[in-house]
Amino acid sequence: MQTLVVLYGHPLDHDAFRHHFATVHLPLARNIPGIRNYRHSHQLTGTEGTAPYFALFEADFDDEQAMREAMTTAEGQLANADIPHFASGGVTVFTYRR
Repeated sequence: MQTLVVLYGHPLDHDAFRHHFATVHLPLARNIPGIRNYRHSHQLTGTEGTAPYFALFEADFDDEQAMREAMTTAEGQLANADIPHFASGGVTVFTYRR
């Protein structure tokens, strides 16, 4: 299993981020072929106060190859192209194998 993780920095407008994420971005991401499971949250807390990130998204794929192929599909490209439309706090993206 390969997991894609997207950490979203604190946006300029939290409410606008939440709205766009829920109504536009998440539907795009859910359509990426090959996703076995996904998780997301906008309620991150740090161990000593505010978390360094505002939100996260994780998507599980069968393996690294399946993840790479999924991200080259039209659906994967659409989801990736949407990020600048709402993620004004920037993103950190990484993957890990479980």
